[in-house]
Amino acid sequence: MPLALLALTIGAFGIGMTEFAVMGLLPDVAAGFGVSIPLAGYATTLYALGVVVGAPLMTVLGTRMTRKQMLMLLMGLFVVGNLLTAVAPAFPVMLAGRIVSSFAHGAFFGIGSLVAADLVAPHKRAGAISMMFAGLTVANVVGVPTGTLLAQQINWRATFVAIAVLGVLGLLGVAKLVPAQRVRAAAPMGQEIAAFRNPQVGLAMLMTVLGFGGVFAAVTYLASMMTEVTGFAASSVIWLTAVFGLGMVAGNLISGRFTDRYMMPMLYVSLVGLALSLAAFSLVAHHKALATVTIALIGAFGFATVPPLQKRIMDQASAAPTLASVGNIAAFNFGNALAAWLGGIVIAAGLGLTAPNWVGVGMTVLALGVAIVAGALERRASRGGSDGLDARNSRIVATGAGSGAGGVEEGAAAAVRG
Repeated sequence: MPLALLALTIGAFGIGMTEFAVMGLLPDVAAGFGVSIPLAGYATTLYALGVVVGAPLMTVLGTRMTRKQMLMLLMGLFVVGNLLTAVAPAFPVMLAGRIVSSFAHGAFFGIGSLVAADLVAPHKRAGAISMMFAGLTVANVVGVPTGTLLAQQINWRATFVAIAVLGVLGLLGVAKLVPAQRVRAAAPMGQEIAAFRNPQVGLAMLMTVLGFGGVFAAVTYLASMMTEVTGFAASSVIWLTAVFGLGMVAGNLISGRFTDRYMMPMLYVSLVGLALSLAAFSLVAHHKALATVTIALIGAFGFATVPPLQKRIMDQASAAPTLASVGNIAAFNFGNALAAWLGGIVIAAGLGLTAPNWVGVGMTVLALGVAIVAGALERRASRGGSDGLDARNSRIVATGAGSGAGGVEEGAAAAVRG
């Protein structure tokens, strides 16, 4: 593994920690600023929206930079945002810090995916992407519990200081380890935007919104389901989150290993597995052992979708992949926000705390349908291109044969005349 991948993984770990750790800190944040829990929840909502808006915006602003320079800028922005969150004297300032740090999120993962792919041989690109995203998954296993522990032992502000330190380490790692000569600059913005004219790019992003969104339909309400339906104590949520995180790590790494060779089959398998796991979670939610197993499976199949979804968008926009890659990260977060919103609607409608799982099933099945359609269109286009090439070759052969026959006839006539 190139050492530069380690720098990207550290940055991804810090970003994953700042995204997910706040969920366990909401009571402390609310108490610290004297606001309600729902109002404190804007620290999560605005972060997700900031990723959606900030990802393409930061990419457009960074078109004159190399990818390495852009990564360094993004990590610097991430550090500033988390420090602002840590020292915020008032709740609106804290929210501003969350928005600033969120602007680094989407562009870092989108551009980082391209950089990771450039660091290895073509047949290892999906594995390199999954290695970078491993930082995000490990953040759920190690970072979130550590952040919660820091908040319990010191205060919630200490957690964001620690995250800022991780950002500094990621920045130094990118500066020292990522080889600038092997990291290409983005294509001109007109060319980047033109990549979206390919229908397959839009289909790939729709798969991302629906497929990975299905994960967050369940995970957003995981604590409530496990305590109020399954019967776990509130103190168990930390290790249950770690179980989910372990599933994420395993699914991401296994998928990364096979995506380079079997991208679409890997996507089909992961989406089917995710839909079945979400359905099973609803059916076994009252059984502690089985519910715990299905949490791990949701994490595994959910993050098994990430390498093929990200690699597909890069392949389909290969001539100018930067904006499309970053846009796909925004699509992940838009899917998360959409799923959480839909999950809240079904709970408010009185369908029960497990109802969001069925929202996830529906979204995942729709993603599978889009994937099947995209694969069929791609195969049809490939066959059409092959048939067209065969037809052109046949015309060339026929023309050549005709010319040859004409030449023989003219030669024979000349001999007779002679």
